[in-house]
Amino acid sequence: MSTVYNNVLELIGNTPMVKLNTVTKDVPAKVFAKLESFNPGHSTKDRIALHIIEAAEKKGILKPGATIVETTSGNTGFSIAMVSIIKGYQCILSVSDKTKPEKIAYLKALGAKVFVCPANVPADDPRSYYEVAKRIAAETPNSIYINQYFNELNTEAHYMSTGPEIWEQTEGKVTHVFACTGTGGTLSGAAKYLKEKNPDIKIIGVDALGSILKTYHETGEIHLEEVRPYQIEGMGKNLIPSALLFDKIDHFVRVNDEDAAYRTREVALKEGIMGGYTTGAVTQGFLQYAQENPLTENDIVVLIYPDHGSRYISKVYSDEWMTEQGFTNNCVHSYEELFKTTII
Repeated sequence: MSTVYNNVLELIGNTPMVKLNTVTKDVPAKVFAKLESFNPGHSTKDRIALHIIEAAEKKGILKPGATIVETTSGNTGFSIAMVSIIKGYQCILSVSDKTKPEKIAYLKALGAKVFVCPANVPADDPRSYYEVAKRIAAETPNSIYINQYFNELNTEAHYMSTGPEIWEQTEGKVTHVFACTGTGGTLSGAAKYLKEKNPDIKIIGVDALGSILKTYHETGEIHLEEVRPYQIEGMGKNLIPSALLFDKIDHFVRVNDEDAAYRTREVALKEGIMGGYTTGAVTQGFLQYAQENPLTENDIVVLIYPDHGSRYISKVYSDEWMTEQGFTNNCVHSYEELFKTTII
């Protein structure tokens, strides 16, 4: 008899790892993608949602009928809403106006109440989705604020699961790990575990053009003049999250919207992996890194692909959206041919 699970939460973790064969063919290293879309909520955020909520239950912080409040670019919200359903909690989420309508519809379908806030305001602005979530939690009786950006349990969740999985799946031979950094919990937690196993493993964070994380890592200073609007959701920041352990990261690579968008589509077309926008971003970051830091056939590289592309159909996978952004990548003509519609 095949394994039967009691609920979807038992499916979280132990996601597969798949070798990339085409997109990375010019790099001699063996490159693997860890497919976090195989979590039941289709993203790596399932791990932190379950871990943080169950930790709050063990401490007696979460009472029956409680409300869980969080700031999200979408994925954490999906995961919290899913866990809330199974455990019987209410869910209120604040999102930025970069969040596409289908993501908001998805959150509402899972029973969440959603507040949409302006993206391009300072983090301490009362209109920002950070401050809105704080205010809602303060005003809502019997509620907790997950606060993934400043919650050490975010990092701990990946230390306890993602890191060990990568080590076991590569039989301890992993040499490089790449992940996009938003809250930083995924990469930091995995890095902490892996560095304990082998301090020579290189940990590379991928940042967005318009974010302050890369420069902060290099200088220890916040350069707000670098902040500018960008389209990639779920990565980069205009604040410094405490969940991001900069001392565990060896190097940062910064990518732009356009390159990440085309790379996302390329991964789908050439590897059959329908990943989200950050899938393209982390792949682009790896390829940029490999140009300046030659790898060998002995290197084992893991790219963490954090979510599924179904949430980006009207964005990065939309020809109309790509055109609206003015993206004119030098391979645009090949994409136009591949994506053109044939009427029979």
